[in-house]
Amino acid sequence: MNSNRLFHFHTITEYHRMAGLPKPAHPLISLVHMGNLNKPLAEGAFSLIYDFYSISMKRVKNAKFKYGQQTCDFDEGVLFFMSPGQVFGMEIEKGGVMHRREGWMILIHPDFLWNTPLVKTIRQYEFFNYSVYEALHLSDKEETMLTTIAQNIEQEYHANIDRFSQSVIIAQLELLLTYSERFYQRQFITRKITSHEILSKLEDLLTAYFSSGALARKGLPSVTYIAENLNISPGYLSGLLKSLTGQNTQQHLHNKLIELAKEKLSTTNLSVSEIAYELGFEHLQSFSKLFKTKTSFSPLEFRNSFN
Repeated sequence: MNSNRLFHFHTITEYHRMAGLPKPAHPLISLVHMGNLNKPLAEGAFSLIYDFYSISMKRVKNAKFKYGQQTCDFDEGVLFFMSPGQVFGMEIEKGGVMHRREGWMILIHPDFLWNTPLVKTIRQYEFFNYSVYEALHLSDKEETMLTTIAQNIEQEYHANIDRFSQSVIIAQLELLLTYSERFYQRQFITRKITSHEILSKLEDLLTAYFSSGALARKGLPSVTYIAENLNISPGYLSGLLKSLTGQNTQQHLHNKLIELAKEKLSTTNLSVSEIAYELGFEHLQSFSKLFKTKTSFSPLEFRNSFN
């Protein structure tokens, strides 16, 4: 591959051909063993786009990959997910050709999912929208468990295809995705340093936004705005907050807003209407309703409690 080139694969068969692999046993689903890839990759950067889903567990020496705005290396062995049309970048480090590749990759064409529950539910798994910063770092036990499921999928499509084959494979895929979701929740807990760094950045971002007067001009920042400024997905942000604080992003924003409202009610002479306006509310009734829901007091009752 030449440096800085873009490779777009419309079918799984096209990918097999590029990678120097035999024609896939099934045209719509394939388990690729990274150690079987025959074509070495010269140093430099390139990008890949698939028109199919991929679930990858890879270990590759002397290589970094980029997904979204973050860069990570393959050395530890991570699991990550791509939806059709997403861009996956890879850079082979200077001074060598990549030969040693470990792990596996499941390729799933969307057509394989028709008439199955996964055709509707697969995009509900938020990790298909994650940046590489949110890749799933597996323990040895977790890696073994998911690898076994991947091998079961491979065994099924290599067997004689019958009317049960698709259902069996779909069940295995759902099991793999369910375990992955469980392991992501574990990661929120075990990777606390990274998680708390994100929370710290979130607090700094909200403090700057609230103190800039943006609330009055624009209202509360959207979840998408916050996530983009933190270089993570909205789903990952809400999942992280839910795991660490018990609240989703919207609830976290509302609680921050109420704390600011309490401060203004107790330390300034601004009217309740003026405070509501400064906090981005177009209607006083909306502010009063949210405040009472969160505190069991109306804004005026809360202020009077200090007199």
